[in-house]
Amino acid sequence: MHLHHVLLDGQHDGRQLRDALGRFPTGVTVITTRAPDGKLEGLTANSFAALSLDPPLVSWSINRRSPSMTGFQQSGHFAINVLSAAQSALSHRFATPQSNKFEGVGFELGLGGSPLLDGVLARFECQTQDTVEGGDHLLFVGRVHKISYGQGEPLIFSSGRYCTALPMRGVSAQADLNGVWAGLG
Repeated sequence: MHLHHVLLDGQHDGRQLRDALGRFPTGVTVITTRAPDGKLEGLTANSFAALSLDPPLVSWSINRRSPSMTGFQQSGHFAINVLSAAQSALSHRFATPQSNKFEGVGFELGLGGSPLLDGVLARFECQTQDTVEGGDHLLFVGRVHKISYGQGEPLIFSSGRYCTALPMRGVSAQADLNGVWAGLG
């Protein structure tokens, strides 16, 4: 396999970094909150990650130029909505600037008034525990207070495209999972 080598010296093309990061497939989420003024905010993010099981913590990041950033900073709560493979249109909707992203979208209100989207694979209702400065992004660390989850095919983002996962024949990660999680719960 041929790899492209790029020195990140300030003279590089930023697209090359994005292309390299895109080689790591991620799930797709819509992160939501209710700002103190009552405005519902939501954005598509693939920066979501598990951080800790005890206490239950998750993290995600937002671009500092995002019009939603102030609402998320001031709210104190947020919800992570993990999208199913059938929800690429919902991902696009929340990734695109619109005056009311929630118009015509089914949801209920969760912890702190954060919208919980209908039809998702999982929901994490969180209280903001900390924020961390991170260059052109702000990292949120949230304490998970409630989870909801079901079965289904996740929406995946890889190399600038939506996709789904296909299981590999004859290969199982069950032994690896048992080794990693053994004794943790």
